[in-house]
Amino acid sequence: MTWMMSLPRSVKRGISVLSDTAFLLSALFLASWLSGILQPAVFLLSHSIGLSTWLVFSITVFYSLGLYRAILRYMAPQAVATVSNGVFLSSMGLVVFCWFLPLADIIRLVLCFAVIAVLLIGGSRWGFRSAIQMQRHKAKSRVLIYGAGCSGRQLLYALQSGDEYKPVIFVDDNTELQKTTVCGLTVLPLALLEKAIQRYRIDRVLLAMPSAGRGRKRELLELLSKLPVPIQSIPGMADLVAGHMKIDDLQDIRIEDLLGREVIEPDQELLQANIRNKVVMVTGAGGSIGSELCRQIIRCKPDMLVLFDVSEFALYSIERELNAVKRRFGYQCAIKPVLGSVQQQKLLEQVMTNFQVHTVYHAAAYKHVPLVEYNMVEGVRNNVFGTWACAEAAITAKVENFVLISTDKAVRPTNVMGASKRMAELVLQGLASRQIGTRMCMVRFGNVLGSSGSVVPLFAQQIKAGGPVTLTHKEITRFFMTIPEASQLVIQAGAMAKGGEVFVLDMGEPVRIYDLATRMIHLAGLKLKDKTNPNGDIEIQITGLRPGEKLYEELLIGNNESKTEHARIRAAKEQYLSWSATMLLLNSLDVACQSFDQQLLRQILLDAPIGFAPSSEICDLLFVSGSVSEAVKKELVH
Repeated sequence: MTWMMSLPRSVKRGISVLSDTAFLLSALFLASWLSGILQPAVFLLSHSIGLSTWLVFSITVFYSLGLYRAILRYMAPQAVATVSNGVFLSSMGLVVFCWFLPLADIIRLVLCFAVIAVLLIGGSRWGFRSAIQMQRHKAKSRVLIYGAGCSGRQLLYALQSGDEYKPVIFVDDNTELQKTTVCGLTVLPLALLEKAIQRYRIDRVLLAMPSAGRGRKRELLELLSKLPVPIQSIPGMADLVAGHMKIDDLQDIRIEDLLGREVIEPDQELLQANIRNKVVMVTGAGGSIGSELCRQIIRCKPDMLVLFDVSEFALYSIERELNAVKRRFGYQCAIKPVLGSVQQQKLLEQVMTNFQVHTVYHAAAYKHVPLVEYNMVEGVRNNVFGTWACAEAAITAKVENFVLISTDKAVRPTNVMGASKRMAELVLQGLASRQIGTRMCMVRFGNVLGSSGSVVPLFAQQIKAGGPVTLTHKEITRFFMTIPEASQLVIQAGAMAKGGEVFVLDMGEPVRIYDLATRMIHLAGLKLKDKTNPNGDIEIQITGLRPGEKLYEELLIGNNESKTEHARIRAAKEQYLSWSATMLLLNSLDVACQSFDQQLLRQILLDAPIGFAPSSEICDLLFVSGSVSEAVKKELVH
């Protein structure tokens, strides 16, 4: 069977023609014998020219009907009609041929021929197709489809024509479909799911629920995570409708489905207020948050989008991506990539003035907690003085709106990164009180899924590699939000600013990271390896908290918060310094940075009204190496 499938298409077509010729002759031979009209051998020998003409006519008819263009392994039920039509026309040709012969009952002969020819020609094709499918099914992965609705049926048809999966059974919680047969497969209730997996030797469960809400998906995934098989889903309805993906483009379960957070449609008026037909600038445009901001902004049709980043590769990547989006959707937005550091105030002023920027989204920051702990001076320079330089440039260039992307780690910070972001908030609050020309606000939120340094892709990579999954603490919890949702809320919050507000995004309920890792292991079809199950597949190793890492994150310093016109955006009223007091603090920070005095830098942050409570000793690499060098010198002296 395999060698025949590997033959060239022309050879296989020739084999089909020869076999059909043999089948036609065999059908005529059997029909003449069964009808008892004449001796088949005498008939064939005495009318060879007429018989050959009829055979050529029949094969030509089959060819014209497309019977030799169909690929046997993909033959659809409609092919039966094609075979029947071909045999009917061949039978009419046989009637003409036999008309000139001294036969008593032509009709009986032709009817017998037609029945036998359909059975031979059609049956041979279906037999060959069935043999191929049986051979392919042996190597196919047996799958259970959850959802017997329209999407489930489409998925079934797509998988049946593929080489990877064999649909075996449906499961659906719709009582009207349960215990019925859909497209040849039985539909079982949800209560029998676990038994079905064992009974039918299921290798994989496929979710055909593209339009289900995340809350419903989360409930279902919590149930499925206990099963010993991997879980995958079909693409979302938006991707299917837009044509970005096909129904059989199976995906691993996304982390947002595990979290079950329902997405609220953005307020288009707020989304476009500071963007549409305006010039918008994004600092840190190549980063995880900055790049998604750019994707959301270009959809709102600004006149120009200025991309500012210190990384050449990151800037190149996002500019190339956005230009591709422009071409695809016909956007007229001009895209201007600018290389530079946010600490270069004169450069920022020139960029904002030359391009006449209306709105700035300041996403440029060092956000990785341990790395900033190891590089205190540069972390403070970039996050604090970079924000100050960017904000002062915006004021000078008469920018209308300035939005700072902040973090939940700025609340009662235990690390230099969080402390530097809280200092950046103080800078913006002080500048907002100093002038009224540029509306300034801050938007504070927690972890975003898929950002640089996010734990989720790390877990996925570790699970794929066979483990172990590394976790800093068993009780650590985090807030999570998708990057697109966070970016949309940032834009909408900025549109509500009057000046000096700290906006806080509703991050939902905090997630215990250990539980998240456990669910990801189970949904990959693997078992957790621990004391209760030493023969499991993947182990979770606790490595200990990293420098500056908190067990729990907070979004508010106090309880002074108020609702806004958006359900997932709140405004926090928090204390801040006058601009003169802020300047004194900035000057002292600058002195410490200029002299690379990490101890003085930490002391200034401790004395500042930001609630800094470091959870570890100074970890700055230069400070630690310097201390080691001094100790070595003293040892040599003694």
